[in-house]
Amino acid sequence: MSAFESLPVELIADILGELDVASLTIVSSLSRRLRAIASDSSLNPWRRPILRTLRTTNGDYEPAMKHLSIRQTVPRHNWIEILSLGTAEYLLFEMTPPNLAEAEWEECFRRRFLPGWTKWKGGSWKAAYLKILHRVWHRSHSSCTADESWTKYILLNRNGSANLLEGSSRSYNPLTTFHEIKLQHNLAHLPTHVRLVVEFRDVRIIALGVLSKPRSSFSVNQNARQLLHPPGVTKGADEVAHASPAAVGNVSEGSEEGFPVVALDPSLSGRTAPVINLNDAYRPLTHPLPSLCHANYPFYTPGGEDKRWLGNEDLEENGRQWVGPMMITAQLIGPQTKYFEDEEGRTFLQDMDLVVGPGRSQYASLTWEDFNAIAPWVELTNMINGPGLGH
Repeated sequence: MSAFESLPVELIADILGELDVASLTIVSSLSRRLRAIASDSSLNPWRRPILRTLRTTNGDYEPAMKHLSIRQTVPRHNWIEILSLGTAEYLLFEMTPPNLAEAEWEECFRRRFLPGWTKWKGGSWKAAYLKILHRVWHRSHSSCTADESWTKYILLNRNGSANLLEGSSRSYNPLTTFHEIKLQHNLAHLPTHVRLVVEFRDVRIIALGVLSKPRSSFSVNQNARQLLHPPGVTKGADEVAHASPAAVGNVSEGSEEGFPVVALDPSLSGRTAPVINLNDAYRPLTHPLPSLCHANYPFYTPGGEDKRWLGNEDLEENGRQWVGPMMITAQLIGPQTKYFEDEEGRTFLQDMDLVVGPGRSQYASLTWEDFNAIAPWVELTNMINGPGLGH
């Protein structure tokens, strides 16, 4: 023990980070020096075992996690990770809640929930966090719509504008709603396709649209493609660092992050466009914080669940393009929302299976603030509240 404690504190903290939470709890009480290292917020050996537990299990956490808040050796900012990534049921009914400052509760709220959900805040950030967390858990396990009678969604039009619309939560079905939209745009003969844009801890954003090989470019929805394929970003670890023919445009007006827009200008064809660094053009989303399957969003996240790219470049979507309007809505995540179990193991749901089947019928409102947070590079010519052209 004396030889171990004689090592540099950074090396000791790195070794402690390889332990599980229960073992680290015991080791942190063996001596004053180990207790001081475990309690040091700059070294923080607790972060790695906590993140391993949160990311590798889905609610079946180590028993030592339940009452971690009563231990003084655990730095307080670890709770921002736990409250942002833990399951709602575990945080509400099993874990002993921590004593955090108001600013820390606000950070937890903004990292876990959509920006538009701040409308429910009435008192403190702690009360708002626990209230929304309970509502999310309740709605993902039942068909109750008492808290939100109307569900808002966004419609991206092919002319560059977008409408914020709403439907009765009791009968809201995005497939039925989008079918009516297709009828209005003479697209009812074409099948609907569904894509998962990004997933968070309690909710995920899905898009419903129509893929076709159009006869002219007038029916192509450029904003729909840019939402799913941020300009310049491509699939594959070796293609994420740089973009080819692209230029940096203006900053998105609705974005609090201040993302530069990477615009593909047809007039640049035939010219030599500079190669840009996508890390300067896009920033990984942190508020709200995406789930592990979309951890690199808006960049591509390996692992098989980021299905925004099906094919590459000209072969994407079998050469088809998004035509007509695209519907964007927020789907609450329940026990059966992401995948189903069969003899071969888990099968993750894609396309129409994202919205058809048990556990996939609960939705939440999506607002302009939410849209600007997940896609600040999409430039809308007009943001219209309600139906119509906005005149």
